[in-house]
Amino acid sequence: MCAPSQKRPWHAISVTEVIAAQDSGLNGLSTAESERRLIAFGQNLLLQPKRRGALSRFLAQFNNLLIYVLLGAALVTAALGHWIDAQVILAVVLINAAIGFVQEGKAERALEAIRSMLAPAASVIRSGARITIPAKDLVPGDVVLIEAGDRVPADLRLFDLQGLKVDESVLTGESVPVAKDTEAVAETATLGDRLSMAFSGTLVTYGQARGVVVATAGHTEIGRISGMLTEVTTLQTPLLSQMAVFAKWLTAGILTLAAMVLAFGLLVRDYGFSEIFMAVVGLSVAAIPEGLPAILTITLAIGVQGMARRKAIVRRLPAIETLGSVSVICSDKTGTLTRNEMTVASIATERRIFDVSGVGYAPQGRFSLEGADIDPQAYPLLREVCLAGLLCNDAELREADGRWVIDGDPTEGALVVAAAKTGSDLGFERRTWPRRDAIPFDSQHRFMASLHHDHEGHVRIVVKGAPERLLEMCSWQRNGDEDGALDQRYWSETAEKIAARGQRVLAVAAKPGRDSQIDLKFGDVEDGLTFLGLFGLIDPPREEAIAAVANCRAAGIAVKMITGDHAGTAVAVARQLGLENADAVLTGAELDAISDENLGRRVYETAVFARTSPAHKLRLVEALQSEGGVVAMTGDGVNDAPALKRADVGIAMGLNGSEAAKEAAEMVLADDNFATIADAVSEGRRVYDNLKKAILFILPTNGAEACVLIGAILLGSTLPITAVQILWVNMVTAVTLALALAFEPAEANIMERPPRPAKEAILSPFLLWRTVFVSLLFTGAIFSEFIFAQSQGASVEQARGIAVNTLVVLEIFYLFSVRYLKGPSITWRGVIGTPAVLIAVGVVIALQVLFTYLPFMQLLFGVRSLDLLQGLQIIAIGVAVLLVLELEKWGYRAVMNAVQRR
Repeated sequence: MCAPSQKRPWHAISVTEVIAAQDSGLNGLSTAESERRLIAFGQNLLLQPKRRGALSRFLAQFNNLLIYVLLGAALVTAALGHWIDAQVILAVVLINAAIGFVQEGKAERALEAIRSMLAPAASVIRSGARITIPAKDLVPGDVVLIEAGDRVPADLRLFDLQGLKVDESVLTGESVPVAKDTEAVAETATLGDRLSMAFSGTLVTYGQARGVVVATAGHTEIGRISGMLTEVTTLQTPLLSQMAVFAKWLTAGILTLAAMVLAFGLLVRDYGFSEIFMAVVGLSVAAIPEGLPAILTITLAIGVQGMARRKAIVRRLPAIETLGSVSVICSDKTGTLTRNEMTVASIATERRIFDVSGVGYAPQGRFSLEGADIDPQAYPLLREVCLAGLLCNDAELREADGRWVIDGDPTEGALVVAAAKTGSDLGFERRTWPRRDAIPFDSQHRFMASLHHDHEGHVRIVVKGAPERLLEMCSWQRNGDEDGALDQRYWSETAEKIAARGQRVLAVAAKPGRDSQIDLKFGDVEDGLTFLGLFGLIDPPREEAIAAVANCRAAGIAVKMITGDHAGTAVAVARQLGLENADAVLTGAELDAISDENLGRRVYETAVFARTSPAHKLRLVEALQSEGGVVAMTGDGVNDAPALKRADVGIAMGLNGSEAAKEAAEMVLADDNFATIADAVSEGRRVYDNLKKAILFILPTNGAEACVLIGAILLGSTLPITAVQILWVNMVTAVTLALALAFEPAEANIMERPPRPAKEAILSPFLLWRTVFVSLLFTGAIFSEFIFAQSQGASVEQARGIAVNTLVVLEIFYLFSVRYLKGPSITWRGVIGTPAVLIAVGVVIALQVLFTYLPFMQLLFGVRSLDLLQGLQIIAIGVAVLLVLELEKWGYRAVMNAVQRR
């Protein structure tokens, strides 16, 4: 942990001040002092949060009103002696509880994934001697040694470094290793600009350094992220929120209705208590849609399977439904919107800027000049610039499993690929000019130099580095085949022009070496160099991401880029992607200056957020949500985990994502491709549409069953359908007809309509109207058939068999109507249905034949066989009801269109 007296941030003060504040020295702490501090500050471990036991976590899954309703339904069916149905309902409850139990520990697993990133051991200097200790025993004031391949064990203030580069992608999301320095930086510097620091959990890719420990455990940057994860609350999905409201209203409605019917039967109709009580139990069974949670879960599970085929792995079932209401996607840049492969996009020589095509590390691409393709072999200076980039380089290009990959620094790899695109034989060129010595890149000197001999005795020095640094070291520039005076203004302006495109600029220069020179010193390159040219490098956008952004805009979904990269680079990528308001950018420092009240408005006007920290990402997600947005957040690093957890849908990268990000997310992209998110949104919208159709199918049918019982009690007549028969119908049709709706394909315009409001109620005016209308329509048809059958001399058992089969046939025809909520159903496509619909109808018909004609089923459910005429009469009723429903649908569309025109 930090020294209590320290006021200014460690990156903003000198090494001398840091050592003084930590009461340490270049020879480190003594063993006794380190032991004392270990007792005072504690071990360098992230704190374990308190956890509930497995039993309490499991029991907590039942604390839901809809679950109470289901348990009540199970008790009712058990009281009726229908043990199979009771067991089915209990199974549904247990399955839902198991799913919740498995997902409950998501945040804890995310924290475990972060803890696994901490270094297991550290090299330190104590009492002047270098020793290796467990990283958990590090204390503030320790002097730590790090080198290539090490994971930084604590937050360090650096000193005495040689060419140190650190991969900080787990914290910043940016894949290019950061060159470190020992000089203090501004207090307001963002995480990615704190060059004087090395942070716990990051990886050293090049060089070596010493640093003094300034923060351990929860006070490190990665520890703060861990703390943020424990504090972030996961939002409930729109569907679960609406289902909770629906369950409350449903429960209140059923209990109120049951009480009223019980009172009416006792006080008005003089029923015996036992008789009316069983009728009320039957009413409750009819009104409770016990199949709805199962259909909800199965529909979501089918959507999950569909997403898996599209390379999106859903870790939490409701997340796929939430995708359907997403209005904002916050995406990291590197590796998600871009390829995470540095590419040379332009090369500047004396008076010319060449554009280079091709993306990634594949050595295929074209060179063009002012829009026209050119042959690089016809431009010797272009080839010389690329050769210089190849020679002063430690990266290797190779093909593995059909993919071109780079071993080494991505930026150096891009220079190797550019050389290959000119047609050069990389191996031949390196054998022709073998390296004899090199000065590795150093953040203080900002260049790398290499010494080469050819086989004819020529000696050549090649240097690459920051343009402004190389211009200080050059006296000449290459003009065609000869050297001329250096035009510093031209090169500075050209570097600025390339940088304005969002490209990282790198310069190369060269000079002849001394005869028989075998070593290279700084004095050999400090002056007298000839400036050769500039490289412009960029991590290019994915082509499919550009199309996906366009699809999202058409669907009314805003795309925001949140990155740790510099603003200029981020804006350039945003333009190429086609983001709306691509030039609108806010940096992390600017975000800090904006109040929470103003941030909500600004965040919707801004497309790009650059140089952001983990806290910024979390704050942006919360600001978008405060304005009513349903936010999907993508990310791959540990830095993204808190925002992923807070977002309505957290989407982690599967290929390059950290385990912490995956554990905090609801969905993982197996291909790390932003385009897959657009597919996921489409699938989410399809799933929600099908859920609405399933609800619109189940509620009216349950409503009709309840109305039939209420009508009979009000009239004081015989019940047309008994409670046991209602349970049969509900069980058969819920797992067949309603389930068939889960397989309905997406509607044609699904990605051309705006996102649905997050607070849109499931019980919309349309659903309420349709529920009442269909319930009454079904009730009238069932009563008509029951009364008509009795008037023809049928027994009560036979009349009830007709009523039950009428209800089932009405549900079959209603299934064909509800498949299209607004469009007509009497079309060729609507009539033939889908394979799932046809299979479901076939299964229901088969089960109803068994229900009606098997003797033991007749005895169990109290029905009798039907003759052919009665069967045809029931089918005719079904056709008539379908026609009425289509007329209702047409009338509703006409009324709504008239209202919209007004």
